[in-house]
Amino acid sequence: MITDTPREKELETRDELFLAEVKDKRVAVLLSGGVDSSVVVWEFARLGLHPDCFYIKIGPEEKEEWDCSSEEDLEMATAVARKYGCKLQVIDCHQEYWNEVTRYTMDKVKAGFTPNPDVMCNRLIKFGAFDEKMGHNYDLIATGHYAQTETDENGDKWLVTSPDPVKDQTDFLAQIESWQLRKAIFPIGHHIKNEIREIAEEEHLINAKRKDSQGICFLGQINYNDYIRRYLGEKPGDVIEMETGKRIGTHKGLWFHTIGQRKGLGFGGGPWFVIKKDVEKNILYVSHGYDPQTAYKKDFPLQDFHFLTREVAMQKVTFKIRHTPEYHPATIEKLEDGRWMIHSEEAIHGVAPGQFCVVYDENHHRCYGSGEITV
Repeated sequence: MITDTPREKELETRDELFLAEVKDKRVAVLLSGGVDSSVVVWEFARLGLHPDCFYIKIGPEEKEEWDCSSEEDLEMATAVARKYGCKLQVIDCHQEYWNEVTRYTMDKVKAGFTPNPDVMCNRLIKFGAFDEKMGHNYDLIATGHYAQTETDENGDKWLVTSPDPVKDQTDFLAQIESWQLRKAIFPIGHHIKNEIREIAEEEHLINAKRKDSQGICFLGQINYNDYIRRYLGEKPGDVIEMETGKRIGTHKGLWFHTIGQRKGLGFGGGPWFVIKKDVEKNILYVSHGYDPQTAYKKDFPLQDFHFLTREVAMQKVTFKIRHTPEYHPATIEKLEDGRWMIHSEEAIHGVAPGQFCVVYDENHHRCYGSGEITV
């Protein structure tokens, strides 16, 4: 007698749960042209489902000036939708992106902070502007994020991490609204990246070997510093060594640098690390040496903490402040002024005001939410 392997049983159970979740639901798939969202369409099609697909059109304001991969993205998305018998519609969110995400980014860097445009893009565009324009006609919105969800005994839906720690994208989703999370599904979130590539190659998908996109979401090949320079220009100022007060050079604008930065500073006698920014005096403070202690912090406050599902009592947690595979253990306490204070067990490199600190349970399984690091 032949029995299914544990892996086959797991996938069979997952298919049953997935079918139960989408049964009799109107589903919209956000198809980007990349391999991840393409395999999302395959996940539906192999179960006999053919959801409506949407390509969100975002691009630079003047295409002739900047190299943009959006044309190729749309061609890929069109080919995948056609392969699986799905309708594809282009939704133009160009103006919303430049009005909301770009404005947020420029306001933050101008104030000396380190923003995360990708985090706000998910909240304001993929699950925001798209919902206003088209998504409100659908019960569920499916994306190719490496993330999962689970529903507890009270019927509350939680964002949970992917088994692929390198690709996990829950940190990019940690600012979406609770109503957006209730509508979100992540059909490939239980896979690791290698499995997605294998599926794409077996299915002969047009983008099976296409490289993952890098940089800010939707901006294609546009360099981040060029993106900032376009809106804020340059504003030269002094670079001062933190320990000695000695002037060691000039910078072209505080907004081109982030706390903890080491590469691309261009000063001799290095390495140098960015330690602090004085926006009022336009001074960039740096420290000399390999991983100077001044580049690390264990305790830092968070403002405007955003709970994803609902407010929970938090004490022992794990967290991350940038898109890395590591989760750091910590305790967290609520301050009288409404902020939360992270007490990390280990010193963390490059803690910068404006970054989002994403907070998880002790086992970095459930994502509770995120707050903006403040001073």
